[in-house]
Amino acid sequence: MRTRKCKRSAVAMLLAASLAAEGVSAAESPDGKAIYISRCGMCHQTIGMAVGILSRRPDDASKGLLEDRKDLAAAFVRTVVRTGIANMPRISRGEVSDPELALIANYLSRGKP
Repeated sequence: MRTRKCKRSAVAMLLAASLAAEGVSAAESPDGKAIYISRCGMCHQTIGMAVGILSRRPDDASKGLLEDRKDLAAAFVRTVVRTGIANMPRISRGEVSDPELALIANYLSRGKP
């Protein structure tokens, strides 16, 4: 349990440093879930098109809702967002900033790098 707290603290510190580098204080930054809902929810929440597409995959139909998945790594989320994959277009830094993407990736990966 103590190791998880240390890892979460380290992740929080890294995110705060990243936000500070971008000129955003940790106090004024929303959490990853809120950003995910506002930036990604239209496709990746319950009635979104991406949920339907991902749920039809023959390898595992439970992968539709990204928030329910336990197999996502932050690096994978960042890569997919910036480069796109299959039907998902790449998302530019103008649409989702690097600090916002870091918070989203941390939220979806549950802190897994």
